[in-house]
Parts: sequence; C-alpha cells; structure tokens
Amino acid sequence: MKSLGIIGAGKVGIVLAQLAIKAGYTVYIAGSEDPKKIALTVSILVPGATVGTSEEVATQAEVIILAIPLGKYKELPKEALADKLVIDAMNYWWEVDGDRPDLTDLHSSSSEIVQRYLSNSRIVKAFNHIGYHDLYDETRPSDATDRKAIAIAGNTEQDVEVVADIVNNLGFDPVIIGNLHQGIKLQPGSPVFGAHVNEFTLRHLIQTFSESEFGQKVVTARQLD
Repeated sequence: MKSLGIIGAGKVGIVLAQLAIKAGYTVYIAGSEDPKKIALTVSILVPGATVGTSEEVATQAEVIILAIPLGKYKELPKEALADKLVIDAMNYWWEVDGDRPDLTDLHSSSSEIVQRYLSNSRIVKAFNHIGYHDLYDETRPSDATDRKAIAIAGNTEQDVEVVADIVNNLGFDPVIIGNLHQGIKLQPGSPVFGAHVNEFTLRHLIQTFSESEFGQKVVTARQLD
C-alpha cells in the first residue's frame, strides 16, 4: 500500500498528510471547497501532496482517511469510496456539528453509523482519540522506546492489519481493540479519548472503559445542552 487519500484539510487532515509524506506515501488531499482554494496552503504545509476533489482523492488513493466534521459524513462521495478501505478519524463535536442525537447513539460507535452510510466501503476506526498537536509532536521511529500508541477498531482482520501497518509507519504503536463497535471506547467521553500514552497505558485505559458510564455521560451532556 503506497498511497493515502485524506478527505479533510483541517488541522487533523493536514497533520496526517504531513506524517504520511514523511513516511514515504503518495498523498492526495481534499478540502470542503474548490481544490484551488487550498492548493497554496497545502503546497506550503504539505509539499508533495496532490490536491483534488473528494471524488478524485477517493478514486486515486488506495486507502482513504476521513478527517472532516462527523456531521458532514453524508457529504462524502459514496460511490467513489465503494470497495475502498476507509479510516475513520472523525469525532462528534457539539460546537461544530450542532445538536445531533443521531450521532450520539448510545448503542453504536460513530464509526458504525458511518459504515451503515458507506455500506460498500470497509471502515476502520483509528487516529480519532489523539489530538492533532500530539499526532504531530509524538511520532517516533519504530525502534524508539518512548513511542506512543494509537488504538484501532475494525470488523475485518485483514483491513485492521493494513491500518496497523499505516499507524506503525506514521510513527506510533498500533493497539487493536476489536470490532467496529468497540470503537465507542475511543470517542469523546471515554477514558481513552485525548490520551497520548504508550501501549501499556493505552491498554489499561481501554480496560477501564464502562459502556454504561459512557452512556450516562452522553445523556448528562445532552441535558446540560
């Protein structure tokens, strides 16, 4: 796997593109607007990346990373993403997405919601629990002793292994936690969210996750809003 496509040219998308270029991938990137509007920014921040529309990026790259606001997932090019391995790095943010109870289903991870929409794609959740600044600052070579870890959730072993290889190449230790539903452990409100820790600590945080407690936090947040 030699090419990565990133849909989303915000802070997370740009940092992932930078790490991918550094790791030797061919990188394609799309923003939410006309590619011409982000071409200069990308040329300065991610020299070597190719700018295109979401459809072009989805078609040209072997693996796609979603780095747009979760509330816009239905704007993704569904047909162009068919039969593709898609890494979901998105999260629900009330401030960005607005009041969206459909995105905070207590019985489903947000990646399962994306999978239902992109029914012909293969979704794997990764890169969503660590902040963009930590992604940029914490990358380390594979032999480093102070490497940080990134959790991965997906339904197909082969796809999860491909994503684990990408995580490793971008400078982090991959931690596979189970199927796509288990991705709920990586979302805002969980003890894992925001963690930039080593593999041992990340596995411990995942073990402390309680789905019932997580659900209560979501309900409380809705009531406060």
